[in-house]
Amino acid sequence: MKVNLNNQSNDPQSKGVEILSIGSELLLGNIVNTNAQWISEELCSLGLNHFRQSTVGDNSKRISTVVKEISLRSNLLITTGGLGPTPDDLTTESIAKSFNASLYKRQYLWDEIKQKLSYSNENLDNSILKKQCFFPNNAQIINNPRGTAPGMIWEPIKGFTILTFPGVPSELKTMWQETAFEYIKKNFSDDHIFFSNTLKFAGISESALSEKITNLLKLKNPTVAPYANLGEVKLRITAKAKTKLKAKNIIKPIKEELQKGFSKFIFGENEDNLSSILIKELLKRKQSLVFAESCTGGLLSSSITSIAGSSKVFKGSIISYSDEIKKSLLNIPGELIKKNGAVSKEVAEIMAINVRKKLNSDWAISISGIAGPNGGSKYKPVGLVYISISGPNDHITNIKKNFGSTRNRLEIQTLSVNECLNSLRLILLSNSK
Repeated sequence: MKVNLNNQSNDPQSKGVEILSIGSELLLGNIVNTNAQWISEELCSLGLNHFRQSTVGDNSKRISTVVKEISLRSNLLITTGGLGPTPDDLTTESIAKSFNASLYKRQYLWDEIKQKLSYSNENLDNSILKKQCFFPNNAQIINNPRGTAPGMIWEPIKGFTILTFPGVPSELKTMWQETAFEYIKKNFSDDHIFFSNTLKFAGISESALSEKITNLLKLKNPTVAPYANLGEVKLRITAKAKTKLKAKNIIKPIKEELQKGFSKFIFGENEDNLSSILIKELLKRKQSLVFAESCTGGLLSSSITSIAGSSKVFKGSIISYSDEIKKSLLNIPGELIKKNGAVSKEVAEIMAINVRKKLNSDWAISISGIAGPNGGSKYKPVGLVYISISGPNDHITNIKKNFGSTRNRLEIQTLSVNECLNSLRLILLSNSK
């Protein structure tokens, strides 16, 4: 019999799904909790809402307490972390304590562990590895093909089920896909799914975008939610339907409305980024690209080369961080630097023109600025950046941006890179019309 975990928000007495992440390293900030994010996305694909995530350290009493609390308000608990052979792997025994349950050895699991590790019985007789073989009597085992620590599916009390997974992401994902997904779908899903499509914007702030789409932000199905990253804004459109195709059809008119109203600002969707979009466009045109970087110190080049296939478009760059390199490799006249300063429209423009000629490319982007935190002045403050784009038919575009002195060095460099890529994207967009 299926347990309906959907539409929980309509009934204050109803129960839902929770995620519990276990590990002191999460609380200390030593690692980022990517597992909770991944599980959330998987639950969404199953059409299940979840309304709470918790994190607890490697402390048996605290784990037991929080699991007991969750059992009073949820139907399904998914835990990650704390399964393994080390002394701080306390998840299974702590969960059992929450319900005063005993643990029993599963001999076949012990045999499997020895086989995986190719150890003899003598070497493992007193091994702490044995703790991974103990589970409550009526627990169903979740096989772990990528590690030694199995998980379990256990219903300690009527109406409350626990699924446990190791914290190693590759083990969690494999176990989920082989066992948990179908189990949850069969026992908890109401055969609806959530499907999301994310549109990505550049050149517009989250607040400005939100003001223009207030009507869309009030929708119930699909829902539209904005998320801001440094230098870009994402709009996630999520629909709930019986099938993926039906969900896509619900999303389609909203997506078309946004694409019509914000064609200049939408640069891609889902996994797209400015670099990948730019590479695709240049590939279509069979054109090449080079850079002359100063204040970004190679970050612009790195953003392009992080994309597979970039070598078909990107020819190279000159990191002209010092005035000496600007003069010797880019042939920038010393008098020009002395008169206008290295951070100037005049120098940036000659950098772009000369690097395009020197590296024999269709397009060139140059950038020079003050990334801080020092080096600024009244007339050239920290955050000031000059960008020049040189292209076919003696095309020149000069851009002046001030990203503000309150941002840190990496933020200014990252925003500068985004501005470079988006500016060329807009030039190519205008040329295609």
